[in-house]
Amino acid sequence: MTKVKKHTWRSKLHEIIYEADTPLGKIFDVVLLILILLSVILVMLESVKSIDLEYHKVLYIGEWIITVFFTLEYILRIITVKKPFRYIFSFYGIIDFISTIPLYLSYIFLGTSYLLTVRAFRLLRIFRILKITRYVGEANKLKTALKHSRPKILIFLFTVLIIAIIAGTLMYLIEGEESGFTSIPRSIYWAIVTLTTVGYGDIAPAGPLGQFIAAILMIMGYGIIAVPTGIVSAEYAMDKEDTVHTNTQVCSNCNEKAHDDKAKYCHSCSEVLNYLDL
Repeated sequence: MTKVKKHTWRSKLHEIIYEADTPLGKIFDVVLLILILLSVILVMLESVKSIDLEYHKVLYIGEWIITVFFTLEYILRIITVKKPFRYIFSFYGIIDFISTIPLYLSYIFLGTSYLLTVRAFRLLRIFRILKITRYVGEANKLKTALKHSRPKILIFLFTVLIIAIIAGTLMYLIEGEESGFTSIPRSIYWAIVTLTTVGYGDIAPAGPLGQFIAAILMIMGYGIIAVPTGIVSAEYAMDKEDTVHTNTQVCSNCNEKAHDDKAKYCHSCSEVLNYLDL
């Protein structure tokens, strides 16, 4: 006999807050996205002195309303899971906490000598924008693609670093201090700037051989820029094919995500899921 999860108020709240299979879950995610973006806009407007002087009270009230909402969301996320410390010390749990506390801290650090500190704490609200990735399914696929691409990208970056070291050393020997290549580290800096096609122009080769090497590095730069993009794109395409049959079911016990369609049990801890019998 199949074990069915009892739908208590905690499990219903968990389904709304952590998942997006239900209409209420989708509405919750959309509202959170709007509030996150609105909060970031308020922080940006607050940094414009002319706007802050004229509309400071409106911006302050708006931020308090959003802060209260996110405080309630943070508390509900803790009480709807069986292992709250797993959420609290997770990446998103820490981001949620950091982005919620600044306004509360402003009441702890009082006095004119702490104004700069309080302002710095309030700027932490910008971290709310990192919460967006939780509600965008494609962002999770991109994160997985980047994770799978990491070994290839590291090898690629190591190769680029070797090229930059060799090119920088050659330019130091060929051009010398007269052209601005005063040391090997400074020459390597020039090689990296040239390879990435940034071209600040603060250092430039004067001799024909140095200019020839620079031209080769510039041409290589255009190809180098495309390599990481190709690696991630390939992994992303493969991941998309592999995850086409997954949903948003999140385990209330261990917070494990990405279960198969119609999964009834968590593949990590065997907890019964709030699955939808479609």
